[in-house]
Amino acid sequence: MNNKIDLLYGALIAVIASLIGAWLFIELVTPYGFLEGLEIMRAKGNLGKIITLGAILNLVAFFLLLRYKKELMARGVVLGTIILTIITLFI
Repeated sequence: MNNKIDLLYGALIAVIASLIGAWLFIELVTPYGFLEGLEIMRAKGNLGKIITLGAILNLVAFFLLLRYKKELMARGVVLGTIILTIITLFI
């Protein structure tokens, strides 16, 4: 039971890290606010690229979890990244 919860926590960490990464990219690189930037990027067809750039923080989360001996949560981060990849393919 605890294994499934750790995987779920890892997947949630991946989604949250990707959202933070996308927020940082939009706020720091574009002249738009976050919600306005998301709408503009979606209209241009670049939303998948923004999600992909945001997923770079998943690498940091993955290696931090491995460093602190949280292997199942690290697997959850990989699972969350795979789920985000599939979602990105359909956007």
